[in-house]
Amino acid sequence: MHSRHKLYIWEKMKIKIIALGKIKEKFLKEGIDEFLKRLTPYAAVEVIEIPAIEIKDENLIYKVLEQEGEKILSHIKPQSYVITLEIKGKMLSSEEFARKIEELTNDAISEIVFVIGSSCGISPIVSNRANLKMSMSKMTFLHQFARLILTEQIYRAFKIIKGETYHK
Repeated sequence: MHSRHKLYIWEKMKIKIIALGKIKEKFLKEGIDEFLKRLTPYAAVEVIEIPAIEIKDENLIYKVLEQEGEKILSHIKPQSYVITLEIKGKMLSSEEFARKIEELTNDAISEIVFVIGSSCGISPIVSNRANLKMSMSKMTFLHQFARLILTEQIYRAFKIIKGETYHK
């Protein structure tokens, strides 16, 4: 059976996006909300915003990342498949990303958790929990942009999997 015939499972897929900091820019909020709305037929998507801790002393970065990491991990279930967005992560094309989501669904993974760190990165404890460390690009983006790009790519992945137009 071709995997596209197993799409009845999609209704059960849960996607959680854990992100540090609030999106302040109206244009980014609107774009993210638009893709979250478009995703509703494909998956139940939950966005969890964790307040980023302001760093006043560069020597405290590791301690702050550790505190943020504990908060992030408190929102992750043991059986969840965790994908962290990291500079040194693996780069995937949109098609490879779609195949990965399809593979996880076919493996009966019920929840995929994406973690977007702060501008200082992701805590080693969260990175170590990741099943997949993914990089969006060799370029550096504001971490607020990462949420918009990620939601668009998740939407694109479902369109690719379903064989629906949009993706080109």
